[in-house]
Amino acid sequence: MEKENVLKQKSFQFAVRIVRLFKFLRNKKEWVLSKQILRSGTSVGANVYEAEHSESRADFIHKIAVGQKEINETLYWLELLRETEYISQKEFDSIHTDALEILKLITASLKTAKSSFSKTLTINH
Repeated sequence: MEKENVLKQKSFQFAVRIVRLFKFLRNKKEWVLSKQILRSGTSVGANVYEAEHSESRADFIHKIAVGQKEINETLYWLELLRETEYISQKEFDSIHTDALEILKLITASLKTAKSSFSKTLTINH
């Protein structure tokens, strides 16, 4: 299976988990943080999906880089939710592990894309 397909699948499943976390937080009457994590956590997969149909290598790199920023923001919100005791350490550990795995996949994909892009630029000039 290609790295992008794994990333696409994992980022989608992560978005599903984030939506469920959002619902859980809403049941706890948490309104602000839940919206923040819903936006950033679901944006990761949306950017990965967009990157799949990018117009150019530069566009692909841009969309994957935005996904990287969004997963990093999501990690921040997860840590804040844990520290403010909206989620337990066990709940945090489970979803945090998934987020870190996605971050590693995105970083590897970005590194590969940038490397091949710079090689193309060198060859064409």
